[in-house]
Amino acid sequence: MHLISCNSCTKETVGRASLLRSLARQANRVTIGFVERILAKAIGHSVPPLELQRLTLEQKRELLTRLLAHLAHELRNPLSSLDIHVQLLEEDVAVGGADLPRRTGERFEIIHGELHRLENVVTRFLQLAGPPALSLVPVSVNKLISHTCELLRPQAEERDVHLAVELGEALPQIEADADQLIQAFINLVINALQAATKSGHVLVRTAARDGCVTVEFADDGAGITPESQDRIFEPYFTTKPDGSGLGLWITQQIVHAHGGTLRVESAPARGAMFIITLPVRLPHG
Repeated sequence: MHLISCNSCTKETVGRASLLRSLARQANRVTIGFVERILAKAIGHSVPPLELQRLTLEQKRELLTRLLAHLAHELRNPLSSLDIHVQLLEEDVAVGGADLPRRTGERFEIIHGELHRLENVVTRFLQLAGPPALSLVPVSVNKLISHTCELLRPQAEERDVHLAVELGEALPQIEADADQLIQAFINLVINALQAATKSGHVLVRTAARDGCVTVEFADDGAGITPESQDRIFEPYFTTKPDGSGLGLWITQQIVHAHGGTLRVESAPARGAMFIITLPVRLPHG
């Protein structure tokens, strides 16, 4: 009786161990599959191809590094903005004055907006394995551009670059995801500020044309060679020593998700202009 009981216990223990190993294998497959979907998304595929599943561990690590670079790029801009505006807030408080509530109120509004954008970046990162989703609402491109340029004006001043804005009149509202469009606009304004000459100029201009809204981002920098223009929207292509090669690619993905186009006009020593064209409404169905 005792021996039978022990054998029963042994079988039960072995059975549990086997079940745990089976569950662990299943969990491992799910985890690997999830990571592969994220990696596929990070390199521009909606579904992981067979080639991705056959990659070596080292190759998958390299792709994961690229994915983390993507995340770091999206986090860096709002973090830089937060750092600048917190410093300006400290200066406002130190100076004081009767208009302190107004000045600090504007800073706090920007800080809350950037914290909200950081939260959205993290949410999108966690949803990378799923289908991309846009939270479409009627938005004013002029308002988004005004917000973006005010957000980045301290960076323009730090670089001694004049940031000018020309807002087109009677622009129709468009159907868009405001947070994602702001991310695209920020990428292009920062790109222009970095390209502009010392004491140079950046112009952001909006207009309504042929049932669409266009936004132009022009700088007076060194321009882009024809060879680089052919590759500038490729992921991980960059001409900057510390660039990730993701900013323009991310921007293009956002614009395309909105049914729009992004192109560049440039010549060496004549600056560059990036032009976004967005439909007023996305086609449904």
